[in-house]
Amino acid sequence: MPEGVTTVIATRSRPELLRRAVASILSQDYEGPIEIVVVFDGTDVDELSDVRPPENRRIRTTRNVRTPGLAGARNTGIDVAAHAYTAFCDDDDEWKPGKLASQIKLLDDDSVIVAATGIEIHSTGGVHERLAPSRVTLDDLLRSRITELHPSSFLFRTVDLRGRLGWIDEALPASYGEDYDLLLRAAKLGPIDAVGEALTVVHWDRTSFFSERWQGIVDGLSYLLDKHPEFERSKVGQARIEGQIAFAHAALGNRRGARTWAWRTLRHSPIQPRAYIAMLVGLRLARGETVVAALNKRGRGM
Repeated sequence: MPEGVTTVIATRSRPELLRRAVASILSQDYEGPIEIVVVFDGTDVDELSDVRPPENRRIRTTRNVRTPGLAGARNTGIDVAAHAYTAFCDDDDEWKPGKLASQIKLLDDDSVIVAATGIEIHSTGGVHERLAPSRVTLDDLLRSRITELHPSSFLFRTVDLRGRLGWIDEALPASYGEDYDLLLRAAKLGPIDAVGEALTVVHWDRTSFFSERWQGIVDGLSYLLDKHPEFERSKVGQARIEGQIAFAHAALGNRRGARTWAWRTLRHSPIQPRAYIAMLVGLRLARGETVVAALNKRGRGM
């Protein structure tokens, strides 16, 4: 029988969406055993007693016993994972039936650190299919976040998460960019491979972007720039992150911070659009939330 897979779902106060995610994992056509570890972060534990797993499947529920937030919740799940492979799924996303069976073969190559799939984004503007490159290296990730590599599609060897790759960084402010940090660390060890099909469904059709998150973006992305000095070898990649920081400052109403980071962005890449958008938001010619909502509608992010 194929090796088992533990799927970690970190959740908070979304019972109906959680059950949809759980159902999609229980419905995988993968022949090996699957356990779902649902980690409740800052809320009471729901035992999911109304959900009846089929044979060769089980559900475990627990409270986040580590740092509050997404990083600590995922690490809580990794710590108790019972199987050789560990996957992530956000509580508002879902998997198509062939997801695990298609991607687990990628980890037969010992050099591959992370296996992913393409994504199907459901936004208020419709359905958008985004396919990730079949192989991604560190230089690729320095240049671009490659948002097609979504954490709800990630699959790892459990031993790597507990060893050479390491845990989710709980020191990352607001857990912002924890998935990007994990990909960067993984790519320093070996390639990231993806199945050329959109087998992970990402739901942006209820997207809301609260103003209090902007400071977390500023702090989280600044932390990543400091943590990964390799960004210095990619001016385009530096400018991309600096432009995001400028935009977040502008959305916060911090015109001085927006201006400082926008100029820093343009020194590295004069054609980086985020710098110009940040200036518009800083001048109050547009609202940050409005810009993000328009991008999300097209299946894009800032």
